Formats: sequence, structure tokens, C-alpha cells
Amino acid sequence: MDATKQLRIWSFSLLVFIVLLYVLRDVLTPFVAGMAVAYFIDPLADKLEKWGLSRTAATSVITIAFFILTIGALSTLLPVLTSQIIGFAGRVPIYFDHLHAILEPVAKQIFSGASEADLKELGATAAGFAKQAFSVIGNLLQKLISGGAALFDVISILVLTPLVTFYLLRDWDLLVARIDHWLPRKHAPTIREQFRLIDETLAGFVRGQASVCLMLGTFYAVGLSVLGLEFGLLVGLGAGLISFIPYFGSILGFGVSISIALVQFSDMTQVGLVAGVFAIGQVLEGNVLTPKLVGEKVGLHPVWVIFALMAGGALAGFTGVMLAVPVAAIIGVLVRFGLAQYMKSALYTGNPTDPS
Repeated sequence: MDATKQLRIWSFSLLVFIVLLYVLRDVLTPFVAGMAVAYFIDPLADKLEKWGLSRTAATSVITIAFFILTIGALSTLLPVLTSQIIGFAGRVPIYFDHLHAILEPVAKQIFSGASEADLKELGATAAGFAKQAFSVIGNLLQKLISGGAALFDVISILVLTPLVTFYLLRDWDLLVARIDHWLPRKHAPTIREQFRLIDETLAGFVRGQASVCLMLGTFYAVGLSVLGLEFGLLVGLGAGLISFIPYFGSILGFGVSISIALVQFSDMTQVGLVAGVFAIGQVLEGNVLTPKLVGEKVGLHPVWVIFALMAGGALAGFTGVMLAVPVAAIIGVLVRFGLAQYMKSALYTGNPTDPS
């Protein structure tokens, strides 16, 4: 089979995958979630096997423990977070009014040369952007928490995800061996190498970055709550959980926290302590957590991650968001492989005698 025909087959397969993903997006959520959990905890199952447990026993212990801890954490945090979300939504206008009163003199000093009409126009433009942003966020939250489809997703995740996780985790090594058996023998070494690079990227980003996000979220939430910041648990967890985009989570959390602190505290020392929590978090992330848990060879650019998340959400909703990072990692590895092949080819070197 020549290269052109192989390219057509793989392109057609990719097209079929995208179409099926779009058509089945409403029922894939528990299966994708189960695959993600199984991949995340597979190394722990391998360790238990080395310690003498059978694969089934190791899988049972890990799956049960994982979901007990997850459900316990959610049942503890969700009521508090729900209360804080409702309270924060009600306080947003108050925060805007207070911040406007604080920042208005500064803005007038900065734009002292501008006319009053220009300042009003600038303020109206900024207010319009803010209202539009909050409208988009509100519509997104409404879509996520309302409707029969959302309820079905929640029930299916709670019921089906543990089952999918158990069976995939139990048969993980068998599935890998079966897929390896299906590889074309001529290209098997090259394909195995690309799968190894994909696994290295996913292990670094998904397992490593997820651990970093959880630790940062816990640190920010505890730190802000200890300082008595309103909605500190919500802001801290949110800032940590979106820290998989470098600096974005910390910058957003810092901005929201400082805004709340300026309104809540009259003592600037308290505001400085809030800022200190994020400064310490950045030091821990940059010098301890990321080097130890993620490493330096993840190979996923922040802009590529953001685009993948947006594209996945637009294509397949919540399921697409869960698939976004793994698919982005796979595409990244394949693009780098393709570029390496291109750099060796006569198309790049201009040497027609080049064997590649």
C-alpha cells in the first residue's frame, strides 16, 4: 500500500471519528470520564500488582477508594461552594460600585488630559464589555446546570463512570497489547515510539498538571479562607483548578481576590496578605510543584491548550472539553513527527537523491 492510499485511509478514519464524536456527544460523557480516571490511576494499579495483588483486586481497591474519596469531597464542598456562588453573584454589583469609587480618582488622574465626554464614552465601553462577559458566563452556567440533558449527564456519570473505570483499568494492559497486535508490522516501531511520546506528554500534563492544580487550589482556598476573605474557598479552588493554563489561574484569582479584599478590608495589611498568598503559590508552583510533578517536556503550549478547549467545547460540549487536552497532545506529537520527517525529505532539503 503506497503512502497516498495510507494517508487517505487515515484521513477518512479521522473524519469518521469527528462525525461520531459530534453525533454521540450526549452519551459519551461517562465513557470519556471513565477512560480519563482509568488512565490517571493506572500507575497505582501497576504498583499494587508489583506488591502481589491480582489485577482485579488492585483495580477493585483503587476504584472503590477513588470514588469514595471523590464523592466524599464533593458532598462536603458542593453545599459550601453552591452557597458561595449564589452569595458572590449577589455581591457582584456591590463590588463594582465600591471598586468604581476606589478607582475613579485614579482613573481621572491617569486620564487628566481627556475630556469628560471621552471619559464617559470610555466608561460606557468598559461597562459594556463587563456586562457582555458576565452575560456569556451566566449563559454558560445556565446551560451546564439546567435541562434534562444536564441531569442525564450527572446521573450517567455517577452510575456508569465507576463501571467503565473498573473494566478499563482491569483490562488496560490487555487492551494495550491488543492494539499493539493490530499495528502494521512494517511501521510498528515508529508507531510505538509516537505512542510512547503521546503517553509521556499526557502523563506529564494530565497526571502531573492535575496534581499541581489540586494542590494549588487547596493552598489558595485554605490560605484565603484563613485570612477571612469573603468567598475565599470559591475563589481559591477556582484559581487552582484553572492553573493548567500557566499564569491564567493565578492572575484571575489574584485579580478577583484583591478586588474583594479592597472592598471587604479597610486595612491594607489584609490586602497585602491576600496578595502574599498568591505570591507564595507562584513560588511553590514554579520551583517545587511543576518541576517535580510535570517536568519540562510536556510540549503543550498554553495557547494551543486554550484553542483545544474552546474547539472541543464547541464541537462536543462537556465531552469535547474532556477530550480536548488528550487530542491536543496527540496532534502535537504527530505534528512534530511530521515536521521531523519533512525536514529530512527532499521537499525540504531540495536534494532529489535524498532517500526519504
